[in-house]
Amino acid sequence: MVSTLTAVGVNGPARAGLAGPGLGNTGLGDGAAMRDDVLPGMEASGEVIGPRRVPATVLSLLDQARRGLAEAFAEADPGTRYICAHLAALRAAAAIGAARGEPGTGSRRRRPRSVWELLPQVEPTLSEWAAFFAASAAKRAAAEAGLPRAASAREAEDLIRDARTFLSVAERALGIDGQGRFPLRPAS
Repeated sequence: MVSTLTAVGVNGPARAGLAGPGLGNTGLGDGAAMRDDVLPGMEASGEVIGPRRVPATVLSLLDQARRGLAEAFAEADPGTRYICAHLAALRAAAAIGAARGEPGTGSRRRRPRSVWELLPQVEPTLSEWAAFFAASAAKRAAAEAGLPRAASAREAEDLIRDARTFLSVAERALGIDGQGRFPLRPAS
């Protein structure tokens, strides 16, 4: 059997025919409150570059993403599983946006933009992931509207797997080692 990282790829879902370069920049944006604990930062090459402070907002979003995935695992309804998995991926992407800061912010007001539109601008190496999850947003909206059979059991399972992989990729892009903190299955 092919591993999840091989089948899905670190830069995007392989079944969508997407591939790209490594993880890229791991710098944090300005203006966010910092937590006192220090986590190691990593270059795209895997080289440790020293301690890095992680904004509390970023860690909170990543924790919410993990809890959302645990909820997706625990749900029986495919539509609800799909919603929970998609929202978990959305929170992981929001964590990257919170860490990097919105590009081009200035005195001009802008229209609200989706995190999937912002992600390629703040972390270009995750463009394929952004496109993949943006494309799945309509199915999530259908499931949220209560449409019957909005998402099949297989689609929900696939999205849970993809969201879990994306969360790991997001943590690596931020220089955070999520190993050991990620619930594989909710406690019974």
